[in-house]
Amino acid sequence: MLNFEFKNPTKIIFGKGEIQKLNNEIPKDVRVLILYGGGSIKTNGIYEQVLSALEGLQIEEFGGIPANPEYEVLLEALKVIKEKNINYLLAVGGGSVIDGTKFLAAAAMYEGDPWEILKKPVRIFEGMALPFSTVLTLPATGSEMNSGYVISRRGTGEKLSSGGPGLFPQVSVLDPEVVRSIPKKQIANGIADAYSHVLEQYMTYPTSATLQDRFSESIMQTLQEIAPKMLNEDFDYDVAGNFMWCCTMALNGLISKGVPTDWAVHAMGHELTAQFGIDHARTLAIIAPSHYRFNIESKKEKLAQYAERIWGITEGSEEEKAEKGIQKMETFFHSIGIPTRLSEYTTAYEGCAERIEKTFAERNWMLGEYRKLSPQDVKEIVQMSY
Repeated sequence: MLNFEFKNPTKIIFGKGEIQKLNNEIPKDVRVLILYGGGSIKTNGIYEQVLSALEGLQIEEFGGIPANPEYEVLLEALKVIKEKNINYLLAVGGGSVIDGTKFLAAAAMYEGDPWEILKKPVRIFEGMALPFSTVLTLPATGSEMNSGYVISRRGTGEKLSSGGPGLFPQVSVLDPEVVRSIPKKQIANGIADAYSHVLEQYMTYPTSATLQDRFSESIMQTLQEIAPKMLNEDFDYDVAGNFMWCCTMALNGLISKGVPTDWAVHAMGHELTAQFGIDHARTLAIIAPSHYRFNIESKKEKLAQYAERIWGITEGSEEEKAEKGIQKMETFFHSIGIPTRLSEYTTAYEGCAERIEKTFAERNWMLGEYRKLSPQDVKEIVQMSY
C-alpha cells in the first residue's frame, strides 16, 4: 500500500427532513449567499426548506449557475459577493453548483486574476477561501464531500480543474427525498458518473491495498444493483439513499488512499464536453471502453479482477477476461440508456481527436497512472471512441 494522508473535514447530515439542521450549523453573524442553478429548487420544495433553516440570517441569492459551471457566469456571482460583503456561501444544487461555489470561495479571497486559480493552477489551503456548505440536490459528482472542482470558460473552450484542502464544504446535507423530482436522464448520468469515478481509482494495476479494492467493488456492485430500481417510475426512498451515498463515497477521497489513480478518462471527457456540450457523465462512458482497450496490456490484471469480482467471469485467459469485463461495462452503460460511441451524440466528430491532441500537447500533459500516456496516445483513444 502506498503512503498517504487522509483528512476529510466535511460534516455529512444525511436523511429525510434534515435541511432544517443547517440552522445549527451556519454561524448566526454571517452574510450568506445562496447559490443555485436553473431554479428547480423553487418548484420542488427545497428552496422553502433552505429559507426556513436560514431564518434570521442575512441572505442574498444568485441563481442561474449552469451545468459545467461557466467562468463568465461565476464572475457575476463574484461581483455580488464583493458588493454585498458576503462572508459565507451556501450551494444548493448538484455538482455544477457546488463546483462553482468552491471556485467562488477561492476567488473571493484571491488578489489576482481569478482565472489564474485554474490556469496555474493555485492550490487553496485553509484560510485562503470563504467558508461554505452545501445542500445536495443531484447526486453524481461527490463534490459535496471533496475539495476539487471543474470550471468551463466558454470564450476559450477550456475546462479546467483545481482544488485544495481549503475547499472542503463545512457541512453537506444529503436528503434522499430530493431524488424524487430528478429526471431519469439525470439519474442515469449520476449513476454513470459515480461508477466512472470508482473506475478511475480502481482500474490501474494490482496493489496490496485489498480493502480499497473491496470498497471500490462494493460501490460499483451497489450501483449496478440499484440502477434498474432508480430508473423505475416509482420512487423508493431506501434505494435513493443508497444511490446518493454511493455517489458521495465514490469521490470523497477514501477509496483513492494508498492506491494509484488514473483520471485520463476524465481529462479526455472534459474536452468532449468543451467541444460538443455532451453531458459530463456521458463523455466518460464514451471514452472509458476505448481507454481500457488501448491500455489493456498495462491494465489487464485489474480488468480481469473486475470481470471476475464484479461480473462473475471466471473462464478464459487473463486477456479474455479483461476484454469481457470491458464488454460488460459497456453493456451496463447501455442498460441505463447511455450510448458509448461519440458518433451516437454528434455527426461533427471528425477532427476532434486531433484538436484534443493539440490541446494536451500545449499543456504538456502526460496522463494515466504511469504518466506515460502521450497526446498522440490520447488522439488514438478518442478516435477509437468514434
